[in-house]
Amino acid sequence: MGIFIKYFKIGMKEKLIYGTWYLISLLPFWCLYVLSDFLFILIYYVFGYRKKVVLQNLRNAFPEKSEKEIKDIAYKFYRYFPDLIVESIKMASIKPEEVIKRIELLNPEEVYQYTEKGKGVIGVTSHYGNWELSIHRLSLMMDVPELIIYKPLNNKVFNNIHNGIRSRFGAEMVPMKQILRHIIKLKNHPHISMFVADQTPTYQDSDYFMEFLNQETLVYTGTERIARLMKFPVVFCEVRRKEKRGYYSCKFTTLVVNPDEYPEHEITHIHNRFTERIIKEEPAYWLWSHRRWKRKRRN
Repeated sequence: MGIFIKYFKIGMKEKLIYGTWYLISLLPFWCLYVLSDFLFILIYYVFGYRKKVVLQNLRNAFPEKSEKEIKDIAYKFYRYFPDLIVESIKMASIKPEEVIKRIELLNPEEVYQYTEKGKGVIGVTSHYGNWELSIHRLSLMMDVPELIIYKPLNNKVFNNIHNGIRSRFGAEMVPMKQILRHIIKLKNHPHISMFVADQTPTYQDSDYFMEFLNQETLVYTGTERIARLMKFPVVFCEVRRKEKRGYYSCKFTTLVVNPDEYPEHEITHIHNRFTERIIKEEPAYWLWSHRRWKRKRRN
């Protein structure tokens, strides 16, 4: 019922887009994967969506690999990318039991050990595997507030629709610039705040560079700053694709217990190195179409 109440509160343009999105999401998974196969042909062969960006990112990240190896990874990325799209569309109507079936939690106790003691947790993840569907799984796993920190889209219509779908099972979507206010409000209550920390910051958001995937990279330091300020543990959420299409595993790893014990920027290095290790193990499932290295050091 809640999803229909939301529908009547939005404007006509949003209704049309959301209505179309929702109707497509009602298709069974097998049908969505037929659509994915068709999208792959369009994206890879017809339009060549961001092929130059993907190939250059891969060449820079893996200079030791041959051109054939680079193209093989790129092909696997493009083969998976449409699955990510249709699975994200499915989020509009997927049932809780289906989410639970498709994302296996390997060790939720890694998070519970903190929340059961009344503590907050700084969660970190990356644009790897299906990070979108994992929002639903985390919502169904937690019985405490779940904040998802996000970078607002320029298109407000899609931003509103996307966030409405992401929050179906209780997640609270919090714009990056508002996170401190929300976390302080929950300071004395157990909760988890999830940061997708591998996006490209603006120069206003960060001026810190480190080596990431063989390149000097401008990185967000907000995860570390919030962890230090609140003295919360930092836990990585690692979403891996299983062999069967549309199925994933989710593993939690505590990276930092006491933020005060680390020198400045070390926590930022720790979670970025962890992301880098995951990408290097199975590169095809990271978002290579993102212009991750578009901002260089300014003189």
